Amino acid sequence: MILAIDQGTTGTTCLVVDEELSVVRRGYAELPQHFPRPGWVEHDPEEIWQSVLAAAGQAGVDGVDTVAITNQRETTVLWDAASGEPVAHAIVWQDRRTAERCRELDLELIRGRTGLVPDPYFSATKLEWLLREHGRDGLAFGTVDSWLVWKLTGGAVHATDVTNASRTMLVDLASLDWDEELLALFGVERSLLPRIVRSDEPLGTGELLGRRVGIGGIAGDQQAALYGQGCHHAGEGKATYGTGSFVLVHTGDDASTPPHGLLKTAAADGYALEGAVLASGAAVQWLRDGLGLLGDAAESEALARSVESSGGVVFVPALTGLGSPWWDADARGLVAGITRGTTGAHLVRAALEAIAHQVADVVEALPELPAVLRADGGGTANGFLMQLQADLLGLPVEVAGERETTALGAAALAAGRGARVPVGETFEPGMSRDEAGTMREAWSTALNRART
Repeated sequence: MILAIDQGTTGTTCLVVDEELSVVRRGYAELPQHFPRPGWVEHDPEEIWQSVLAAAGQAGVDGVDTVAITNQRETTVLWDAASGEPVAHAIVWQDRRTAERCRELDLELIRGRTGLVPDPYFSATKLEWLLREHGRDGLAFGTVDSWLVWKLTGGAVHATDVTNASRTMLVDLASLDWDEELLALFGVERSLLPRIVRSDEPLGTGELLGRRVGIGGIAGDQQAALYGQGCHHAGEGKATYGTGSFVLVHTGDDASTPPHGLLKTAAADGYALEGAVLASGAAVQWLRDGLGLLGDAAESEALARSVESSGGVVFVPALTGLGSPWWDADARGLVAGITRGTTGAHLVRAALEAIAHQVADVVEALPELPAVLRADGGGTANGFLMQLQADLLGLPVEVAGERETTALGAAALAAGRGARVPVGETFEPGMSRDEAGTMREAWSTALNRART
């Protein structure tokens, strides 16, 4: 059996799956986030590892012979190669501390070489910052997959897969190898870097909770979800609704420069166009934790349905800037249209609408619309959100029957199979195009006010 580790931004999920890729057992452990300054988001790498151990312990490792890994991407870990001790907290993908540095970078160089844009989202400027603050000899860098492989193997293997490597802003997308010019630009020595491997490449053996296991099947969470959704051919696409929302559309072997506002990234079996929404589920979390409007994120659907509309309220959740297709690191959140009659339910509904609008912005930036949008992630449990997504896009939205598609995608890579997670529910568009257009226009007006 395979234990698939899905190490995410707010927690770690472990699934034990059988040879048919059916889920046998599962476990989950929360992961604390640290916010030392406005715009800064950090994780303790040891807390990441402890969350993996806790989730794996819940799921149980009896009968497990292989571990697969999927992970939050771009989050940057720096540790001592001799002791394995982190030299600082990991800088999370949401962190915006390097926004000023990114404004100094050559857009055309970064875009043409890496398929990305100069943005604090990616690992290179995070690593540059860590090296400036904590640099010394004998260090190792990695995204979360590298850190977990290092821990599983006791430091014997320092590797990353092509999908995670392609998110560092240090890789030539065409060759899928570290780029010397970019390494020099950010002051990164090759000795720091992990070896780049295929997503389905076996990485030897390690130990998890006292059990010897093989390690193989590694992909960044969004590429793992693309694989798990069965999107293996050009034009097939999916959206994952989590802390952020991410739209990926497979492009076959086309590694050419992406259209304006989108990214080009390595897929587990080729390349993909990507649009990254930085705050979707995070907006609902903020309503819960920051404003106390929700006791639990799952309450958001009932609250949204308790009012007929948002009452003219539009919420732009640029809590850590705006991602695709705007890439505005300095944008800040905005709530427009508040009146004396505005209630918490209106704001919650506006937050769900904002998630759907942001995904629609990305889909509409694609060169061609997909025939159907496949959906996964925790947000797909919200039927109001899924129906609104279909309405705004005018496209069917197929929700995966198993929301943990990222973990199953990693397991499929480890098993050497391209099986697709079955569809659980399909939402057909029902809103008139005029009504959808009116909502999109109000969103665009508010969005432009939030941009810098």
